[in-house]
Amino acid sequence: MKETAQDTGELGVVGNIVYRLARPGDSEALARLDGSFTTDSVFEVTATGEGFRIRERPVDPPIHKVFPDDEDDDEGAGEHEDREGDGSDPGLVRTVVAFDGKELCGFVETTFSPWNSRLTIADIEVAPEWRGKGVGRTLMNFAFDFAKERGAAHVWLEVSNVNAPAVRAYLRMGFVFCGLDTSLYDGTRSAGEQALFMSRRVC
Repeated sequence: MKETAQDTGELGVVGNIVYRLARPGDSEALARLDGSFTTDSVFEVTATGEGFRIRERPVDPPIHKVFPDDEDDDEGAGEHEDREGDGSDPGLVRTVVAFDGKELCGFVETTFSPWNSRLTIADIEVAPEWRGKGVGRTLMNFAFDFAKERGAAHVWLEVSNVNAPAVRAYLRMGFVFCGLDTSLYDGTRSAGEQALFMSRRVC
């Protein structure tokens, strides 16, 4: 988790949910959040003579995916990477959390890279009981706000091809496919999956 050193005040309230910058005391709740998902489809990556084709296809039985704890994770990129201790300027990173009372509904971690004006979604998770209620979209909107504050040209993220619910959500938010890595997860517990890269221009 990243905390910003400046302001940890509220960013907004939607219904009973308070959105604010993360505080050091949020670490335990963030570590406990259930980021697992179940999907009855995947985004299949197929090599062609001219490149690759990505298409959604059903799977039976459905896939249930549980991500490893950060401290045990060696996948090393995107939504699963532990970015603590990377020496980043605190002004270039931001974590926004969503709480209903003392219940953590979700969070988004972002990092801004000045050299190419890119805001990276390092991690975004919503608790299962809060999915489909606008929490993820609101968190992403705060990430877009941070991108505008920093003068980012685009927002970028990495997602596994088996995480079809997330891919569909990102597509609805205006993200498009911009690349892939068919070997990123080799040698990890996610071997056999492909990394899809998605981006969205900052309006």
